[in-house]
Amino acid sequence: MTSQTIANTPTTDQIRRAPKVLLHDHLDGGLRPGTVVDLARETGYTGLPETDPDKLALWFHQAADSGSLERYLETFSHTVGVMQTREALVRVAAECAEDLAEDGVVYAEVRYAPEQHLDGGLTLEEVVEAVNEGFRQGERRAKENGHRIRVGALLTAMRHAARALEIAELANRYRDLGVVGFDIAGAEAGYPPTRHLDAFEYLKRENNHFTIHAGEAFGLPSIWQALQWCGADRLGHGVRIIDDIHVRDDGTVELGRLASYVRDKRIPLELCPSSNLQTGAAASYAEHPIGLLRRLHFRATVNTDNRLMSHTSMSREFEHLVDAFGYTLDDMQWFSVNAMKSAFIPFDERLAMINDVIKPGYAELKSEWLFRQTASTSESAVSEG
Repeated sequence: MTSQTIANTPTTDQIRRAPKVLLHDHLDGGLRPGTVVDLARETGYTGLPETDPDKLALWFHQAADSGSLERYLETFSHTVGVMQTREALVRVAAECAEDLAEDGVVYAEVRYAPEQHLDGGLTLEEVVEAVNEGFRQGERRAKENGHRIRVGALLTAMRHAARALEIAELANRYRDLGVVGFDIAGAEAGYPPTRHLDAFEYLKRENNHFTIHAGEAFGLPSIWQALQWCGADRLGHGVRIIDDIHVRDDGTVELGRLASYVRDKRIPLELCPSSNLQTGAAASYAEHPIGLLRRLHFRATVNTDNRLMSHTSMSREFEHLVDAFGYTLDDMQWFSVNAMKSAFIPFDERLAMINDVIKPGYAELKSEWLFRQTASTSESAVSEG
């Protein structure tokens, strides 16, 4: 336990109510199972393995947990398959914002690949505008339900395709209209980020932000290229940086050159514990590198990756970490502030979120213990009297 103060140990309810910040979440990986069924019926998509929402939710989770990359990738063919119309994209984005807000997320950056939503005749611009409209709808509905959230979009290019520069230009055109940055995703092995140097050079010339999926499965070379060749602001996952950290038998730690660079430069790591377990980056939550990375004060953040496939949420991710590492509300605040510092919105807006939303939210949660203790002490005194 990083803090010995029992007062800060969060309950499940407190974890849900705590203000959380999410930087790595895929729009096509977070649909409600019922929405997948509805959209399949409305759009004529016939490929679903199950049409009962509960059975379909179980299928998604089992397929993602199977250890088979083919089955894991098949799950996305179904979600993307029902996201080919403007109406579908608006609905999915709105529900995404609502679901995150209901879970206590106050700021989120949600990513998707516009090029994967063109089969129904939409243009790239129409895809972006539909998703942006959905996020704004979801923000408004969340507010009506007593929650507040701000959602920014990250436009993703697929690293095995050849449209990265086109998607980067699209992200730049919409940067003041709801899009906050750029990303590349897809299989790392055989598709290094350096294949898309023209996109990254363009974004740097335009003073725009980008993250790169790196260090999830392929390891240190992927991280090194993302940083030193491409100039990534953040690392999508980056969990394999642990390969450059040596823990000696006596417990002392030695960082390699790359790990030292990542820590010294405060490069954010978009860690996704549940997803990392599914892809084999760790055998259990207790063995996940996030424990050591937090102890060594890397710029670690907690994320969901694909909420549907991993059957997770930000609250569930933190519940697992509280159980595995004895994390407290102080730790949750540390991760949340790390994420907010690393967001792709202007500095003054990040600072306002930290000082006006995140810190007051955690202070209120931590104060609840004090009042419970006071009430308990008073009741004891009365009973003894």
